Amino acid sequence: MECADQKRCQELAKSSSFYRRIYSEVEEIGWEHLVRFGEDLRLLSFRVKDKKGRVHILQITLDGTYPNHPPSLSADVPHLFSLKWSINSRLKDVIQQFQKHLEKLQDFWNLMDDIDHSLLVSDLRYPQRALSHRQLNISNDSYIILSIDANDPISLPDCRFLGSDSGVERLRAMWRKNCKRWMRDKPFSENLAHMLDIQLHGPSSIQQTDPQTECGICYAQYLPIDDELGDKSGSGTDCTCENNSCSRAFHSVCLGDWLRSITTTRQSFDVLFGNCPYCSDPIAVKMNTRK
Repeated sequence: MECADQKRCQELAKSSSFYRRIYSEVEEIGWEHLVRFGEDLRLLSFRVKDKKGRVHILQITLDGTYPNHPPSLSADVPHLFSLKWSINSRLKDVIQQFQKHLEKLQDFWNLMDDIDHSLLVSDLRYPQRALSHRQLNISNDSYIILSIDANDPISLPDCRFLGSDSGVERLRAMWRKNCKRWMRDKPFSENLAHMLDIQLHGPSSIQQTDPQTECGICYAQYLPIDDELGDKSGSGTDCTCENNSCSRAFHSVCLGDWLRSITTTRQSFDVLFGNCPYCSDPIAVKMNTRK
C-alpha cells in the first residue's frame, strides 16, 4: 500500500474510534499486505502468500457493529473456512486463520496445477483458484469433466462424459469397470489413463502459454471503448507479472496509472519501474500515450 493511501487512513483514524481501531489493526498486519480499501475502511483487501508462493487476495467486509459481529469474507478458494471470532478478535486473527486454511489446500492446488501442466485442458481460460473441476479433451469427439474433492484431492474424482453417444458409452463402461483400480499413491494422470484404458493427450502449445486475461486492477478483460485511450481502446491485457507463482495479468494502462500513484515508483524515459500490486516482485511497464 502506497504512502498516500496510508496517510489517508491515518487522517480517517482521527475522526472516530472505529477508524482508529481499523488503522491500528491494519498496522499489526502490515501496510505492505493491504492491496486496497474502501473510502470508509469497511472494505479491505489483503495480499496473502501461501507456502508455494501463490498469491491470494482476501477481501474483508466490516459492518457498523465491528468487532461485535464477525466480518464477511471473500476469497478465490474452493470453500471458505469457519471463522472463529470473539469480541476480542482482530483482523490479524482473520489473516492467520486464512493462512492455515491455505495450508490445508496446498495438495489440492498442487494437483490442479499438475493437471493444467500435464493434460489437455479444453477450457484455455486462466483457471481460478476456486474452481475444483477441469474439462479434459480425451479424443476428437469426447471430453471428460472431472470434479476434484478439495479436501481429499487424491481420491477418485467425480466425472461426467461429453461427446458422441458411442464415445461416451465406451468411456462410461471403462470407468465403471475400472473404478476400483484407482490407487491413491499413484500420479493422477497415470490413474486416469488406467481407468479409461487410453493414452491421455498432453497440453497444447496454446495452453502452455495462455495468459490470465482478466486485469488484476480493473478486473475487466477488455478496456472500455474510449477515444482518450488511443490505440489501447477496447484492448485486452498486455502486461503480465514475471513471477511464475503470480503471473497476474494487467492492462498496461491500468498498471501505469497504479504505479504512478505510488511514491516509490521510478521512471526512466517512458518506462515505469515499481512492484507488482499482488506479489510485490519488480514490474515495469511502458507508459501509454493518450489522446
